[in-house]
Amino acid sequence: MKTTKLSTLLLTGAMFIVACGNKQQKSEANVNENPTEEKIDVKAVEGRKNFTDQMVITPQPAIMIATWDEKQNPDVMMAAWGGQCGPKHITFQLSAHKTTENIRLKKAFTISFATKDDVVQSDYFGTVSANDVPDKVAKAGYTVTASPNVDAPIINEYKLTLECKVVEFEENGNDGARVVGEIVNMSADENILDEDGNIDLEKLQPVVFDSTKRIYRVLGEKVGDAWGSGKAIIEREVK
Repeated sequence: MKTTKLSTLLLTGAMFIVACGNKQQKSEANVNENPTEEKIDVKAVEGRKNFTDQMVITPQPAIMIATWDEKQNPDVMMAAWGGQCGPKHITFQLSAHKTTENIRLKKAFTISFATKDDVVQSDYFGTVSANDVPDKVAKAGYTVTASPNVDAPIINEYKLTLECKVVEFEENGNDGARVVGEIVNMSADENILDEDGNIDLEKLQPVVFDSTKRIYRVLGEKVGDAWGSGKAIIEREVK
């Protein structure tokens, strides 16, 4: 299936579903209480194990949000509560992080994706806060280039990057926010392109956050054709 369209890339499987993870971290990993939590009388579903406290939407993305601070120092954090919300828009929910402050200030950010090859560095960016380690990007051995399109850094070592400007910044009352960004450009390393020049997720090998076990899992294997595999049922009904 062709992957030149941005919407197709970001909607690959359920990887980029708007999710609410339960990754418990003190630092820049994206953690937030559900602000609209409502108590209801929950009834068990017969024949299944029921969960009322642990909610899992899986898989969850491992998106890497890069920003500048007020001194143009680069910062990167990993977030799991995010996804595509339109043809050229991405959204995520943040609690109080250095990244939240930076986005509030700069009205821009870039998005990259944690992969099998950089899972150590990516997890580090989700574990250590720039409030405590201002030079954490350099400490991870990573370098940056200023985006030519938005006021945010591009992390050179990530092979796929979306440059985004903020179009919505909804404060949640706890120094956090729900952010919607418009993607103005996407750039990719040639090493993750197929022979037709399209993004190849099997070459990128992005990882997702498995909140059930708090581990990362790699994506890439093809198991079917979008808008194609389901035709088997349609053809069966015609017969």
